Amino acid sequence: MTVPPATHSADILIVDDMPDNIRFLSSLLIEQGYRVRKAINGKMALTAIQTIQPDLILLDINLPDMNGYEVCESLKHDEQTQSIPIIFLSALNDALDKVKAFQVGGVDYITKPFQLEEILVRVKHHLMLKNLQNQLQHQNQELQTTLGELRKTQAQLLQKQKMLSLGQLASGMAHEINNSVGFISSNLNPAKQYVQDLLSLIELYQQEYPHPSDTIQAFMEEINLDFLEEDVNQLIGSSLH
Repeated sequence: MTVPPATHSADILIVDDMPDNIRFLSSLLIEQGYRVRKAINGKMALTAIQTIQPDLILLDINLPDMNGYEVCESLKHDEQTQSIPIIFLSALNDALDKVKAFQVGGVDYITKPFQLEEILVRVKHHLMLKNLQNQLQHQNQELQTTLGELRKTQAQLLQKQKMLSLGQLASGMAHEINNSVGFISSNLNPAKQYVQDLLSLIELYQQEYPHPSDTIQAFMEEINLDFLEEDVNQLIGSSLH
């Protein structure tokens, strides 16, 4: 089986204390178009990862200072590095070793001696998964941003709708008030005429009976008939303008 070359120049960190393994893996991956960095122990690997994060790590379990499980756990406890896919490398083929590799956060497990095509297929597969994961994360961020903008727009539309409803309510109230004012205005002219007729009648009574009784005279003084006549005419006149 022939493995197609890498579709992009991914950065791969090889962590192994055996020079022969590093040379073999480096040559194989560089030939496929990958960029390769190397570390011969766990501490060197952590320093290299903090400097530039790789796209994928090939991590040997049996390292001289700290084993591969410890390196993996350290990376998975750090939010900045926990998403880096880690493929374990080991001559150990025991099921418990493989289980532990997955328990600490590894995505795959390759046993030694290495099979060339197996390494390339697994590396390409996990790089593709990581790329898809990054795309989904980016799309999710864009969706969250779009959702926030939609919610903001919705709030603005609701506010505009409220203002429009208030405007319609105010317009309706103004219409009702205008109707009431129009009704009152249309009846002021007849009312003025009625008042004039009553005042004329009172004036006629005063002419015919210049000496009213004490009761009528007292009431006329109490209501101040002359002021009342003048004020009523002014009040009705101002209402008609």
